Amino acid sequence: MRTPTPNFDKDSRGANALGQLPDWDLTDLYADPDAPELARDLDWLETACASFAADYEGKLADLDGAGLAEAVKRYEEIDIIAGRIMSYAGLRYYQMTMDGERAKFMSDCQDKVTTFTTPLVFYSLEFNRLSDEALDAAYAASADLARYRPVLDRMRAMKPYQLSDELEKFLHDQSTVGASAWNKLFDETMAGLMFTVDGEEQNLEATLNLLTEQDRATREAAARELARVFGQNVKLFARVHNTLAKEKQIEDRWRGFPTPQTGRHLSNHVEPEVVEALRNAVVAAYPRLSHRYYALKAKWMGLDRMQVWDRNAPLPMESDRIVNWEEARKTVMEAYAGFDPRMAELAEPFFDKGWIDAGVKPGKAPGAFAHPTVTTVHPYVMLNYMGKPRDVMTLAHELGHGVHQVLAAGQGELLSSTPLTLAETASVFGEMLTFRKLLADAKDDAERKVLLAGKVEDMINTVVRQIAFYDFECKLHAARAEGELTPEDINALWMSVQAQSLGPVFDFMEGYETFWSYIPHFVHSPFYVYAYAFGDGLVNALYAAYEESDGDFQEKYFDMLKAGGSKHHKDLLAPFGLDASDPAFWDKGLSMIEGFIDELEAMG
Repeated sequence: MRTPTPNFDKDSRGANALGQLPDWDLTDLYADPDAPELARDLDWLETACASFAADYEGKLADLDGAGLAEAVKRYEEIDIIAGRIMSYAGLRYYQMTMDGERAKFMSDCQDKVTTFTTPLVFYSLEFNRLSDEALDAAYAASADLARYRPVLDRMRAMKPYQLSDELEKFLHDQSTVGASAWNKLFDETMAGLMFTVDGEEQNLEATLNLLTEQDRATREAAARELARVFGQNVKLFARVHNTLAKEKQIEDRWRGFPTPQTGRHLSNHVEPEVVEALRNAVVAAYPRLSHRYYALKAKWMGLDRMQVWDRNAPLPMESDRIVNWEEARKTVMEAYAGFDPRMAELAEPFFDKGWIDAGVKPGKAPGAFAHPTVTTVHPYVMLNYMGKPRDVMTLAHELGHGVHQVLAAGQGELLSSTPLTLAETASVFGEMLTFRKLLADAKDDAERKVLLAGKVEDMINTVVRQIAFYDFECKLHAARAEGELTPEDINALWMSVQAQSLGPVFDFMEGYETFWSYIPHFVHSPFYVYAYAFGDGLVNALYAAYEESDGDFQEKYFDMLKAGGSKHHKDLLAPFGLDASDPAFWDKGLSMIEGFIDELEAMG
């Protein structure tokens, strides 16, 4: 491994087949960790939090509409500065998680921000104690305050579950040595794991990528090496999951949450029965979707039985050509522009202004994300781009997030943040636009088949796999409530959802039972995963509405993205004639995947 240095040079592979891959320019946040602006913002934050508490603690009930509006705006300013500091520290850390200086800098920033903001804990607690009548009168008296009502309503949804002021302050204060410390242990351990395949040592991201190689022996070697290394570390990962699930159970019990999922549903502003309808629709569709598709894939690959290393394998007729960065950019930008030129214009700065970090580098966090930072700056996109066709779709996905975040920024810091269930809308839609463009440009049936199969696999990974993950988490948290779980216990829960979701054509190698251990969502965001399936189903229904529209779809779509978190999913979808609380809504989305599989079946 290369010796970590404080700053990255341009990707050392810039001259190779991928072309010049971009790096982040974080100077729009701060020039460097010693920047005077950063020190100034930390000082401002400490003073602003203290003065906010001095001005408002114990006094919110005495304020009129204008006074409450002023308090909310001051709180929003504090949110922006704290968010800017933590965005900078976090993004620097994700660029190189093995760098001790970056890890220390992020921890120090987190400690300071947590300490400075502890005096603000009273705000939501006291606000939630205001009566509905008093608040209604305040909203009526102040349009400024009324504008914030959606986010304040979400905050008040926690009203039945909040603890005493003292306990809430304690939980806030000790968070840095609770869940966030275990999260960091997980991240640093994962980033440090090395895997040796065919004599070459590489990190998790590069090894997972081998599971999509054309050569079956390489895929098997990668799967077995992943199993070996996960197996060596499974006790640590079981400890992380046991601790986080127990911590969550304790806090949930104190709060009086009826289920482990309640907190996530509240933060997503989605009703439990809507999630249940989605989950049930997907599970009922397993035989029509994943079971049927993988049986087809086994036939195409000339296999009687599929092994886990065949799940994401390319098709035999698929070329293994590398898509360089410029071609990926052109493909996605043309797809965006084909939908609406404004989409491409919004995406352009990501490529030209250092808003994307694309290369695979030692110590860099695995995966991909779009981080909105704060509404006064701009989002940053992280990729681990290796030139696979799937990487092009990942670029389209994360750029969709970025465009959404740019458009929603107009709502301001508190209202811009979209609940997770809607946060995947623009990203999955961006993928669909890119896929449809590639499909339209396909030269022949063989290329069309490869594209269709790739899209179906992505949809299965997004819908079927994520709902299976959700079921695994539900089982994990229920089992942990009964007592400590051994690694073997967690392995058994994992395997209980695998065969059910993937289908009877699969055999599972020894060691696959530990593959739960590398999924970061289970650690960072319990029950997050259903948001992916929610987003995919929603976008499939949206795309059908786009195809049926008479030209006004684009305006409605942009209005939806600009709304950010200022509207409930019912209100956002109503202009399109869609309703996520209708069980038939999910079947409509799933029928699009089924239609693609029908087409593949007909192609033979």
